[in-house]
Amino acid sequence: MAKVSLKTTSIAAALLLSVGGSLSIVPSVSAAEKCPIDLRKSKAVGQSAAKKVGKSFAAYQEGNVDEAIAILLEVNAKNDFDKAYIDRMLGNFYAEKSQMGTAIKYLKKAVEADILGGVDHAATLRLYADLLIQEKKFKESIPQYYKWMEFTCKQEAQVYRRIGIAYSEQKNWKKVLEVAEKGLAISDKPDKGLYQMKLTAYFNQKNYPAAVKVLETMVPLFQDDKRLWVQLAQFYLMTEDYTKSLATYDLAYMNGFLETAGNITRLTQLLAQKGSPHRAAKIYEKHLKSGLIKEDEKTLSILAGFYHNAKELKEGAYYYGKAAAVNNSGKFYLKQARLLTLEEKYKSAIPVLKKALDAGGVNAGEVQFELALAYLGTKQYKAAYQRCKLAAKDKKTARTAKSYLAYIEEKARIYKVQL
Repeated sequence: MAKVSLKTTSIAAALLLSVGGSLSIVPSVSAAEKCPIDLRKSKAVGQSAAKKVGKSFAAYQEGNVDEAIAILLEVNAKNDFDKAYIDRMLGNFYAEKSQMGTAIKYLKKAVEADILGGVDHAATLRLYADLLIQEKKFKESIPQYYKWMEFTCKQEAQVYRRIGIAYSEQKNWKKVLEVAEKGLAISDKPDKGLYQMKLTAYFNQKNYPAAVKVLETMVPLFQDDKRLWVQLAQFYLMTEDYTKSLATYDLAYMNGFLETAGNITRLTQLLAQKGSPHRAAKIYEKHLKSGLIKEDEKTLSILAGFYHNAKELKEGAYYYGKAAAVNNSGKFYLKQARLLTLEEKYKSAIPVLKKALDAGGVNAGEVQFELALAYLGTKQYKAAYQRCKLAAKDKKTARTAKSYLAYIEEKARIYKVQL
């Protein structure tokens, strides 16, 4: 005997209640309630069909699904009820075999017959709707779910969630919001899936303020969901609420929820923009050294920029130098040299400026002028004068350089240096 799976057991249990019809249990309710599932009486299949139905079910219980199907296909049903009953069983069995197209065909016939007992018809409606949505027949699935709710007089958050999925696939965001609200209204506990549907709908409608409100509700409800914290921070950015975005990113970071280089970068950029470049630099440097943020020209220059903005010139110069070395960038060598000059490290700045000239990609006049200042700082007046004259030939630096020539000449005269 084949081993029966849990899935098989659950379907078997559902079918067991209806084999022979007379075994179906229908709760007794007052007629005043008028719920279709309660008013629909169960019936027994005909005598000739009953034997094969029982035989088929026995084969199914032993795990012989193919045999169970073959037996049912031999049945020559005498009336509409027997046909619907067998169609329902075939639909379940083909679903068990993952032959969803065939399962849907038989379940559809059973549903459209609208003749099965209350419990059986409700279960068939629900399975039919579920298989339709599983097979991406989203438009067709929606009315079946509503028929199930109408027939059973029940509303379930899970059903509204599935209807919402069907509307989402059709990009009918207005309807998604409607069913999500209905589902949330009847949920006995917060339903993350339904909230996520609302968020997706508002996002696709480009209604970002409404999306923010949904996330502001979700984050306290599902505090351990790292993704929600990041989403809220990102939506604050989209609505240009930079203060709240920073606060949310920062809380997420302190709770260990920022796990990607992109999120660390956004946090540090916001910190720098909001007046905390030193903290931005330290956080960014930590994750650069850990390897979370890949070390390359761009990331090294970002870190250098943070230190530069924090007026920590030594560290800024160091990282500009590292960034420059990656691809021999004249631009970053120039930035490194300027910070060295600001620190009055003129001697160190001179070779860096020469590297900037050799690397290219920078305005030659600017570099020559910076060299003039560096040489001036080291009291090398002749070299300073030569570089300043070169800078004076460049349109971008001509005016400033010419004003310095006289100053250098005077310094050279005082220190008796021949220019």
